[in-house]
Amino acid sequence: MAGVPRRSVIPGAEPFEHDGGDIGVLLVHGFTGTPQSMRPWGAFLAEAGLTVSCPLLPGHGTHWQEMNTTTWHDWFGAAEDAFNRLRQRCPTVFIMGLSMGGTLTLRLAEVHGSAVAGVVTVNPSLGTDRRVAALAPALSRFVPGVIGVSSDIKAPGTAEVAYRRLPLRAFVSLRELWALTVADLGRITSPILTFRSRVDHVVEATSGRILLEGATSCAVSERILENSYHVATLDNDRQTIFQGSLQFVDTHTVVSG
Repeated sequence: MAGVPRRSVIPGAEPFEHDGGDIGVLLVHGFTGTPQSMRPWGAFLAEAGLTVSCPLLPGHGTHWQEMNTTTWHDWFGAAEDAFNRLRQRCPTVFIMGLSMGGTLTLRLAEVHGSAVAGVVTVNPSLGTDRRVAALAPALSRFVPGVIGVSSDIKAPGTAEVAYRRLPLRAFVSLRELWALTVADLGRITSPILTFRSRVDHVVEATSGRILLEGATSCAVSERILENSYHVATLDNDRQTIFQGSLQFVDTHTVVSG
């Protein structure tokens, strides 16, 4: 977008990697979010000996207007590049994501099939019940952004490093990603573990139902988080997510020899 200066990365929003063993995990953050929301999860998995990668998606972690210069193709491309680099390093790779990061991991599983050992999602977004969302394509021509929803966290004193405004052109592209991913959920053959917060002020329960009803060619297990809001990876139930994802890796890792 003309007139939008390129900004430096917000402190705390940086991507991260941990070099570990032969099992790799790709972590993908959410829409308008940053790797900060995934860092404790990544540290937990790294402590268990896994190789971990969490990229900063294009348009994120700088200034919200930069997101309007990117689309879902850019976000998916960055996640796919990180996935392919992990595959070069690790014979077994799991993919895990929060919110839109969950959407992107599901799309990766649709595209890459058996190369994905398993998928873990936390409050993945696959649609919305908000009728106003249908106005976004028209509104985005005149209004670059609206007030967003970040730091939807129940735990006191915890904040998410994320944009406070929602970039409308980027949101329109997110809706395109939703449609494509939902249409292809039946292609996923990798096992899925999904965590859903009982109370989520960002992603409605509809997304959870879409995932369970659409992923018909694989095993899907849903766990409800009773004490966290949307950014559950930083919230009261984070240890449930961390430990559950590690158990999922252990269960679905094929040991040869």
